[in-house]
Amino acid sequence: MKMAIVIRNDLKMGKGKMVAQGGHAIIEAFLQAQKRKPELVEKWLKEGQKKVVLKVNSEKELIDIYNKAKAHGLICSIIRDAGLTQLDPGTITAVAIGPDEDEK
Repeated sequence: MKMAIVIRNDLKMGKGKMVAQGGHAIIEAFLQAQKRKPELVEKWLKEGQKKVVLKVNSEKELIDIYNKAKAHGLICSIIRDAGLTQLDPGTITAVAIGPDEDEK
């Protein structure tokens, strides 16, 4: 079981900003999974909440990954920044996929 977090590298966000955006994505996906697939959440929690963080170099890459995950029926979240600090409002920053079985 794992969750994948994908962060845009091209935005040159500060480390704290990247972590915050990934955190937003994790929480959003976790809440969706609790509602739609609570058995996966329970298993993921028992197995140690494995997370893998990946990067992409464009908004297009991030959206493509999100769309592929959705098409495969996976839980996923996409995060748009509020624009209060480093980025323009609505900038797409991160995606979280899962938790789900490793092979998915």
